[in-house]
Amino acid sequence: MKQVKKGSRILGIAESFNKKSEISILTGIVYRLDGIIDGFSYVETQVGGMDATDKIIELYKDLKREDINYIMISGVVISLYNVIDLHTLHHALNIPVISITYEESEGLTNYFIEKFPRDWHERLLIYYKNGDRKKIRLKNGFEIYIRTIGLSLKNAETILNKTTLEGKYPEPIRIARLIARKLREKLTSKRRNTP
Repeated sequence: MKQVKKGSRILGIAESFNKKSEISILTGIVYRLDGIIDGFSYVETQVGGMDATDKIIELYKDLKREDINYIMISGVVISLYNVIDLHTLHHALNIPVISITYEESEGLTNYFIEKFPRDWHERLLIYYKNGDRKKIRLKNGFEIYIRTIGLSLKNAETILNKTTLEGKYPEPIRIARLIARKLREKLTSKRRNTP
């Protein structure tokens, strides 16, 4: 089992979108385990689309970094049922992936069938392929649910405990989400005011 190093870099990915918009902003920050942020990029994904996996790969490539050790994603189904294929992501980039959710769920099968009659089976296949979530208790007492690809549960827990300073949200996710929200507001405002 590989040990998690102090200087390891995590690409933390989170999104911000408005249900009335067709576009979601997906932000990635490069966060060192010692608390230093040393990179940032973003992409736009389709709300309700099927492009999330490709867009994350695009975001990673845009950074032009070869020193990223882990990818940490907030959620596995983003932008109103745009499903991320964690295995494809891991194999394309050869980087371990941690996907985090924060509440219990009864699953999304019925939502896929109801909202996407044309391609619900494709979304569901990816969703099931990603595997079951595992509940873990952080050292601060909060419980979260994770999926891991390419690393052990123990290493994932180590990374999450080192990066979660308060509450349930690890810093790479919390910061990426803050940036995504502000970026979405700015871009939406700019598009509205462009003739």
